Amino acid sequence: MSDWIDFDQWHNCARMERPGFVFEVRNGEGRSLLTTCTASLQLPFDWTSPPVRFRLVEAPRPRRSNPVPKPQF
Repeated sequence: MSDWIDFDQWHNCARMERPGFVFEVRNGEGRSLLTTCTASLQLPFDWTSPPVRFRLVEAPRPRRSNPVPKPQF
């Protein structure tokens, strides 16, 4: 993980992107989201305060579902 960066620097996120990593964005209430670098960040509807900082973190591993059971005849 990298150090937290002021959200004022979000316009530089493209230079910080790395394969296998995403950005953790945190707002003033301490809520966070994981995202890729996008020009206009789409915030969750329930965020009542704007983003204040971000950092580069390792992308979470994909979650695998359980195998589909065989059909019963």
